[in-house]
Amino acid sequence: MVRNMNDRVDESPLPDLSHDFSAAASELRMATFRLARRLRAQRAVDTMSDGQFAVLAALTVHGAHTLGQLADRERVTAPSMNRTVSLLEEAGYISRIPDEVDRRRVTIDLTDFGRTIVDETVRRRDAFVEEALAELSAEERDTLARAAVIMRKVADR
Repeated sequence: MVRNMNDRVDESPLPDLSHDFSAAASELRMATFRLARRLRAQRAVDTMSDGQFAVLAALTVHGAHTLGQLADRERVTAPSMNRTVSLLEEAGYISRIPDEVDRRRVTIDLTDFGRTIVDETVRRRDAFVEEALAELSAEERDTLARAAVIMRKVADR
């Protein structure tokens, strides 16, 4: 049987991880990455990179940005963000809007087509999770709902 490096080789029940932070961290990391990888595969445009989609998602959630603001938000260099923005612009997902007061300043925003791509990708990802949740017991769904709150707390620190 071929296994992914993030799959558990030992299929025995998980040990009690409540006092073993190292093992708990490893289990959580592996499960989180595996789920994230499965979610990233649910996208409206197969050829769009995760970094490109992250820019579209940031513009959806936070509104128009300058190139520097986007680079800071995504923690990449301005030249790297410029390449990403150029590719997204060529594909028609975003537009560059010159500032009316300062012509050197350009604001980047989603086009209607870009918003459609984000909406469809989010719909596919939500459907994937909803389908998975439907296969779980009510108790497991409740546990995941509580875990989601805790995971957000960890991610926001």
